[in-house]
Amino acid sequence: MDDYGYVMATVAATPGREHAPVIGFIAHVDTSPEMPGHDVRPLVHNRYDGRDLVLPDDRAMVLRASDNPALAAQIGHTIVTASGLTLLGSDDKAGVAEIIAAAEHLLAHPEIEHGPIRIAFTPDEEIGRGANHFDVPRFGAHCAYTLDGGGRGELEYESFSADAITATFKGFNTHPGYAKGRMVNAIRVAADFVARLPREGMSPETTDGYEGYLHPYQVHAAVDATSVKVLVRDFVTEKLKEKEAYVEQLARETVRVHPGASVEVTIEESYRNMREVLEQHPRVVDYARQAIRLAGMEPIERPIRGGTDGSRLSFMGLPTPNLFAGEHNFHSRLEWVSAEDMDVAVTVIVRLCELWARSDH
Repeated sequence: MDDYGYVMATVAATPGREHAPVIGFIAHVDTSPEMPGHDVRPLVHNRYDGRDLVLPDDRAMVLRASDNPALAAQIGHTIVTASGLTLLGSDDKAGVAEIIAAAEHLLAHPEIEHGPIRIAFTPDEEIGRGANHFDVPRFGAHCAYTLDGGGRGELEYESFSADAITATFKGFNTHPGYAKGRMVNAIRVAADFVARLPREGMSPETTDGYEGYLHPYQVHAAVDATSVKVLVRDFVTEKLKEKEAYVEQLARETVRVHPGASVEVTIEESYRNMREVLEQHPRVVDYARQAIRLAGMEPIERPIRGGTDGSRLSFMGLPTPNLFAGEHNFHSRLEWVSAEDMDVAVTVIVRLCELWARSDH
């Protein structure tokens, strides 16, 4: 473990495969800060029979197959949930467990041929900083795969391109009892700005698939100055500038109708669509497809409406698509995972190791 909290390890190649391409498997150890993640009480529901799962520590939390088609397909499986008060944390501790289980299996079965394998567990993925201090040269892999996805068979190799735009509205504060004609309330200005942001067709609540969005995400409010952080997402990187120009235009239109107010706009790059890199390394994705088929499934390929460590790592020189880990309802107290799906993810890892062992550089 280095000073930044990244854990790296190596599974040595089997004899004769030392010169095969080095591949990596990556998962993150942090959980979403949007929900409680401490004192998790995991519950194991054996041989799930389709009934509603009432989580006992908050009986208003009910996991229903009627609301979760993926759960309805898990009859007979072992389902793991939290108890109703916290996240389960399968995002991404499921990925951690699967990588460790695959390494354990390979070490116990030296007859399975594989090249050098690198493993990494990262911090801070959920706050967008999981790759900030990742030492790609030290990791030393030709490519990698994150285990941080949903249902069995999913393969993700394109993500949003993402920025964050912050509009800071400045007003003038004075004693409210003597404020007539003098006070300029930056909170009211910011509220007007948020109300102007489109709700239909450009918000997370109304978009899906390949549609991008604008999402007011954080507000730091005071009468004198109020900042609004807006997440900007699109699968086409060039379209980020269009969205950002639109947000800036709305911000400046807003202050024009509030005499005495002003605004400062800043833009921060978050990550870019990893497909831009991965389409230059087609074998990395193709081997993932083959491994999923060898594990008895057809790949389910869909864009990530978000980002993973792989989004950043791909642009840092480590092509890294994302594989399923069995996570469902992540960032929610109704989070769940199937033990059988996790087993299949382990099989995919092992099959990938075998495929790359037979590959040249």
